[in-house]
Amino acid sequence: MHTLHRTQKLPLTVSQAWKFLSAPANLKVITPAYMGFEMTSLHHGSEMYAGQIITYIVKPVLGIPLKWCTEITHVQEPDYFVDEQRFGPYTFWHHQHKLKEIQNGVLMEDIVHYKLPLWFLGNIANSLFVERQLADIFEFRQKKLIELFGEYNEDISIKN
Repeated sequence: MHTLHRTQKLPLTVSQAWKFLSAPANLKVITPAYMGFEMTSLHHGSEMYAGQIITYIVKPVLGIPLKWCTEITHVQEPDYFVDEQRFGPYTFWHHQHKLKEIQNGVLMEDIVHYKLPLWFLGNIANSLFVERQLADIFEFRQKKLIELFGEYNEDISIKN
């Protein structure tokens, strides 16, 4: 089992952050274009809810399309939600998205537990490229969120 942990401060209210981050359609906005992310769910809705199934295609390696299906298993608005892979490129995928109000903004925290298939070969693939690719995806997201909402500064109050 592998873990990826990231935090980011944003100059938003918890409500504003929740509205953007919990909208399934915004996942494409914060995913690098090279991933070829395409949502295939016909009725993914505009608001997230427990039990929601979201399907998409990603092209993480050499442009080869992979089908991925996640279920939103937990939702505690506006504090956190959890998505878990039901089928896709991982043997196990559990992603916690947490939001916490801080001075003049919100702290966004992501905790991802994942396991690759093929036992020791999966561990080798993780060391060779998967771990780096996941880090790159989250770095892209961090930059995109700054581009969309601005840089966090604890001395500057947020706009409602």
